[in-house]
Amino acid sequence: MTSQAGSERINQKRRTRAALLRAARELLREGTRPSFQQIADRAEISRATAYRYYSDLELLLQEAALDGIAMQVDRLRASSPDDDQVGPAERIERTVTRIIDMVLENETLFRIYLRGVVAGEDREPRGARRVRWLGEALGDALPPAAAERVVHAISLLTGIETVVVARDVLGLDAAGTRELVIWTARAILTAALSEPRQR
Repeated sequence: MTSQAGSERINQKRRTRAALLRAARELLREGTRPSFQQIADRAEISRATAYRYYSDLELLLQEAALDGIAMQVDRLRASSPDDDQVGPAERIERTVTRIIDMVLENETLFRIYLRGVVAGEDREPRGARRVRWLGEALGDALPPAAAERVVHAISLLTGIETVVVARDVLGLDAAGTRELVIWTARAILTAALSEPRQR
């Protein structure tokens, strides 16, 4: 086999894998829990070929969810051009809003990913971006120890776990979830800013 043929085969495998993941994501976003056959049909790939790439449907769904989340996070703009014109409270609120909106828009994918984490299928640490974004939004408004505590506290609000509690336990819709998260983030920051500054 020539190197060109080998390279083309590798590219074809990548395209096939990408098509399967894209099809799975589309079906998940439509609110269905797709079968192998549905995913293969959507990807215009035979079921036998799909099975060669993913012999476990749950693994395919997990990877599709994680791939979709990664793409959304990469597209998320954590800051606006005029963020340096506003104070830390406004920057934090904007950042929290962007993150929670992204989670709500991709709730199905995040729930599938969370199920895998709970089942112990993904032990890699995730979510470092949100910690960095929140830290950048807060800036030097607080001493380092207090700033770290605020970033940690607000990080608890900006993941799928919070959405699950708000939606499944509290019965809130997406708008109510968003409002509660922003209000809580604002309360945390207000409390921290009102504490005596100790270095």
